[in-house]
Amino acid sequence: MKVTSSQAAKILRALTNELNDLIRLENKASTFIAAVGEDLESVRPAYSFEDTRAKEKELTEKIRKLKHAINIFNTTTKVPGFDMTIDEVLVCLPQMTAAVSRLSNMKSVLPKERVESYGRQNVGLIDYQYANYDIDKAAQEYIQAADTLAKLQLALDTVNTTVEFEIEI
Repeated sequence: MKVTSSQAAKILRALTNELNDLIRLENKASTFIAAVGEDLESVRPAYSFEDTRAKEKELTEKIRKLKHAINIFNTTTKVPGFDMTIDEVLVCLPQMTAAVSRLSNMKSVLPKERVESYGRQNVGLIDYQYANYDIDKAAQEYIQAADTLAKLQLALDTVNTTVEFEIEI
């Protein structure tokens, strides 16, 4: 079956939820408590060890195959406009996000700012913190980095919603 990465992620989420539900149900139904003298069959929850194992095996195999197909797609598919595969982009995005955040802070400082002097007795001295870089340059770099980050995110979104690959589950 051909799917996009976005569709594969939804299938993966559904399979994972189904497996989690199966495990939760097994945890509730695999043992039960009955009072002395109570008819065990009237309080026994529906549960089959064999059927549960078979369903768990089926779901885990589908999840494994789907994750493998997604991994192959991510390691072999280039993001248009960027010289990176999807898996490289997935590493790059948090790095770029952190850089944009730092640049945002750096572009927002004052060239000279009075700071409180904690831990020193007041001897009439005033401390200042000075920017040790060109704030305008940091602002320009911020704009460029934020723009590149947005373009990269859009390019990845486009690939994830339009490029199809084959899965066999």
